[in-house]
Amino acid sequence: MTTTASSTSPDAKPASLNSWASRDGKTPGRLTGGGRRRSVPYLLLGVLLVAVCSAGGVFAGMQLGDRESVIALARAVAVGQLLEVQDLKQVSMAADPGMDVLPASAASTVVGQPVAFSLPAGSLVTRSVLGVPQVPAPGRGVAAVGLKPGQFPPDLSPGTTVAVLATPGQSPAVGTPLGQTSSWTAVVTAVAARETEQITVVSLQLAESDARALASAPAGQLSLVAIAGGGR
Repeated sequence: MTTTASSTSPDAKPASLNSWASRDGKTPGRLTGGGRRRSVPYLLLGVLLVAVCSAGGVFAGMQLGDRESVIALARAVAVGQLLEVQDLKQVSMAADPGMDVLPASAASTVVGQPVAFSLPAGSLVTRSVLGVPQVPAPGRGVAAVGLKPGQFPPDLSPGTTVAVLATPGQSPAVGTPLGQTSSWTAVVTAVAARETEQITVVSLQLAESDARALASAPAGQLSLVAIAGGGR
């Protein structure tokens, strides 16, 4: 048996190496170059995220840094009422330097003082709302109306803003309303119930001209609707 040994040239290169070589004998950096190109977008994205987070932190710090705790009303109060601890609460807000608000640290000086106006719950306590009762204020008037159950909300309390509706009487002949319904916006200053007469007397503060018109309206044709403060 004749065995023929295959000759191997010392200059021959393995096929696996030749496949990576280029024609000019240089091996391209496929792994290193491609890796750099793919990493660049991720680096840019990381830098962008860091910048956004930093800007958001600075903005949040500025907003929180300008906020302070001030005194507000925890419940509605009537004109002349002496403030109690239960009437007050703390709220955090970005206070304008020009606002006449009282810091929460001054709560002890507020307790025991009268309020000059009837105010709804949530109102900020300022120096201008404390002191001698000022009812009615200049240009305002107070009208008292006698109402029966069903003509006003049963939980009506001082400080509530209401719409006063005056429904015209009906023509006895055809049973149809005469004229149009009138309405005014007012703030309740007092509620006095008279159980023996089943009538509740509600004192309402509103514009002076509206107070005059309301005082002349028949009580039996009036009704109150509680609304958001300042609405109509």
